[in-house]
Amino acid sequence: MSHSRTKICTDLTSELNRLIGDQTPESIFVLTDDTTWRLCLPALLLSEKLKGCHVITLLSGDEHKNINSAVEIWKYLSENGATRKSLMINLGGGMITDIGGFTASTFKRGIRYINVSTTLLGAVDAATGGKTGINFQGLKNEIGVFAPADAVLISIDFFRTLDDQNLRSGYAEMVKHALIDTQEEWDRVLKFDLEDIDFDELKSLLERTIRIKERIVEQDPREANIRKALNLGHTFGHAFESWSYKTGKPALHGYAVMWGLLCELYLSHVKLNFPKAELLRLKYLMKEYYGFFNFSCKEYEPLFEIMTHDKKNDSKEINFTLLAGIGDIRINQIASKEEIFECFDFYREG
Repeated sequence: MSHSRTKICTDLTSELNRLIGDQTPESIFVLTDDTTWRLCLPALLLSEKLKGCHVITLLSGDEHKNINSAVEIWKYLSENGATRKSLMINLGGGMITDIGGFTASTFKRGIRYINVSTTLLGAVDAATGGKTGINFQGLKNEIGVFAPADAVLISIDFFRTLDDQNLRSGYAEMVKHALIDTQEEWDRVLKFDLEDIDFDELKSLLERTIRIKERIVEQDPREANIRKALNLGHTFGHAFESWSYKTGKPALHGYAVMWGLLCELYLSHVKLNFPKAELLRLKYLMKEYYGFFNFSCKEYEPLFEIMTHDKKNDSKEINFTLLAGIGDIRINQIASKEEIFECFDFYREG
C-alpha cells in the first residue's frame, strides 16, 4: 500500500476527474446512504466525469450493513450492466465504505473502487487499510475480505455537516492512534478542543493519524502481527457496540471504542503496569465528552459471550492488544474471565 492512496483534498472535483481519467472505466456506480445522498452527493456530482453515473442508495445506519443490503447492491450492479471494467465510488462513512468495498471486491471477483469518506470516523477508521465487510448474525464485520481501495479521498468540508456526536465518534479513533504512537502525539490529540472545532487543526491531526495507520497497515496488511495494534479498545468496544444494538439503543462506533479504551487501558494497567496517570487522563476525557455506557452485573455474562466470538481471537481465548506505556504495544495478550469482569467493575465505578 503506497502512502499516496489516501488524499485529503482541497478540490474534490479535480481529484476525482484525475482518478477517473486515469482509469477510464466502462461505467460508474456511486454507493451512498440516504444521509450522504442529501448532504454530500450534490458536491460529488459536480464532476463532469460522473455525468450519467448510476447511484445506489441504502438506508443509513450500521444495522443496514448486512447481507440483504449486499444482495441489493450486487443485484443492481448485475441488472445495470456492471462489468469488471466498471468503477464503484463509495460516498459515505464507514458503513458505506465497508459494504461498498466488500460488494465491489466480490462482484465478478472484483471491480475497482474508490472511497470518498464523508465522516471523520470513516476517514480515520474504515476508509483506509483495505478491510471490508458486513455484519452477520449480530456480530460486527463477521463476513468480509481484505481488499484495498484504489484511492481514498477525504474532503474536510464534508465534516462541517457532522453533528458533535459524529465528530466525537471519529475523534475516539484518533485518540486510539495517538496511544499506539508516541507521548507527543497523545499529548497533542488530547489538547484538541472538542467544544470549538478548528477544522485546520483537525486537518493536520487527521493527516498524522492516517499516516500512523498506514504505516502499521503497510507492515502487516492482513493483520497477522503488528496490525493488531489497531484493535486497541475494540475487543471491549465491539462487545459494547453489539450489545447496544441488541438492546435497541445503538451506540456510535467511536463512543463504543472510547468505552473499550478505558477498559483495555485498565487491563493494561493491571497486567502490564500501564501508567495510572495516563489511564486517568483518558477517563477524564471520556467522562467529559462521551458519558458512560450503562450496564449492570447481569450483563457481564452476555458481554463476555460476545467477546468470545470476536474475530481477533485465534483460539478459544480472548485476544487483546494492550499497552505497557504510550506507544509500547503488546499484541496477543489474553485475560481471564475474572480479569475481564474486574475491568467491567472498574468501568462501572465511574
